[in-house]
Amino acid sequence: MPCQKMVDLGRRQFLRGGALSAAGAAAATVMPQQAKARTASARVEYPSNRLANISDLTENEPLYVAYPDDDAQGVLLKLGTPVAEGVGPGGDIVGFSMICPHKGFPLSYSANDRMFNCPGHYSRFDVEKGGMQTWGQATQNLPQYILRVDDSGEIYAEGLDELLYGRPSNVL
Repeated sequence: MPCQKMVDLGRRQFLRGGALSAAGAAAATVMPQQAKARTASARVEYPSNRLANISDLTENEPLYVAYPDDDAQGVLLKLGTPVAEGVGPGGDIVGFSMICPHKGFPLSYSANDRMFNCPGHYSRFDVEKGGMQTWGQATQNLPQYILRVDDSGEIYAEGLDELLYGRPSNVL
């Protein structure tokens, strides 16, 4: 005895269902792009703050700073070799937040391997690769300062490339 719940699916009904599925898939890909565009334009503009002068930096020694405000611990480093996003005459000056993006632990800098280390869950961040997370529990890279150096060697921070831990005000 054939199943009473079977449905006779004709060609038109099959095509109609396929068209609805395709329209739904198209809407699902367009909507996140529109939301992304709104989010990108809703970012808060950070102030341009003077952090230091090139003459204040010693190669491979951290200079502790605060950006975008006094509660946001950070560091400037002169690496001695050019790196991506590096500024200054040698393209070797970078700046980062010193707070782990995973749980907010304060990071330490290891000059031997040029890594930031988190004592909380052992995340590690590579300074020469833009603060890329290389090990541990963190799921995002270390926030890096967007830096500018003027003609007199003054170093300014003008923004961040990632969200700071615990800062819901990074986006509107």
